[in-house]
Amino acid sequence: MQAYRTECNYRSAARLSPAELRTAAANREILQATALAFDTRRQLRFEIGGAKAVMPFAQCADGAETGAVRDIAVLTRVGRPTCFVIEGVDTDETGQPVYRLSRAEAQRMCKAEYLDGLVPGDILPCVVTHIEPFGAFCDVGCGISALLPIDCMSVSRISSPADRVSVGQQILCVIRNRDPQGRFVLTIRELLGTWAENAAAFTVGETVVGIVRSVEEYGTFVEIAPNLAGLAESCSDLVPGQAVSVYIKNILPDKMKIKLVIVNHSLSQLHRFALRYFITEGHLDRWVYSTPESPKRIETDFSPAACIPR
Repeated sequence: MQAYRTECNYRSAARLSPAELRTAAANREILQATALAFDTRRQLRFEIGGAKAVMPFAQCADGAETGAVRDIAVLTRVGRPTCFVIEGVDTDETGQPVYRLSRAEAQRMCKAEYLDGLVPGDILPCVVTHIEPFGAFCDVGCGISALLPIDCMSVSRISSPADRVSVGQQILCVIRNRDPQGRFVLTIRELLGTWAENAAAFTVGETVVGIVRSVEEYGTFVEIAPNLAGLAESCSDLVPGQAVSVYIKNILPDKMKIKLVIVNHSLSQLHRFALRYFITEGHLDRWVYSTPESPKRIETDFSPAACIPR
């Protein structure tokens, strides 16, 4: 069975010989090449193995033949590696070979043989392709898109998905559920550690880098790890996203609270915490962020009944 990957992670067809291309076509192997143009005939043009190749609009994405895919989604492939299977070979007016390619068929294969077998709670690799204020769109295989909502990016509150991920970043996600159209909705916070797992990396008396997440009348929430924030004094001159240094005054597992004191209000450099995964593979049935002592419950239930889209 073919291993399905995110787009840009397949074997390049650019330098394959005609014999290798014929074998790949016979085996329905997914290859990739850089799209060179989107022409007036509404087709993507490529060059593979020293020969021309074309991908008609209807073959540029699953759903394109029904009008569910807009031109902009196709023309933005120009200059980017694009996956496909070879559907056949024609000849041009000079007798030279022209390969016919289909990204849509590669996506249908990926869905049927890989994605359709996944369920809520399964962990899978993704690549961030686009960021919006409400979340990040991720490639989960062959350019098939899924949404990672902003509120699923961490337990700590963030202002923008760009606070947590960037375009082109390879990340791990968990399938949260499917939307009414059957598309995956993703989450990542369950992989970034519980309160106790994150708090174990810190000690009372340390001074560490933090990122301001919100400023309230009663205090300033400062993130010190992607899934962990503490409360410092209220400072009206701070803004969300600002890097500061904080002194850890106290760690209270029973209340899931970390008391902080802001030491330096004006760190000059921008800062974003690297993602640290506490779980990297397999399946989750249930995840509990809260400590056993805390009455506050933060958890995720991946059971089928809990994941029915509404």
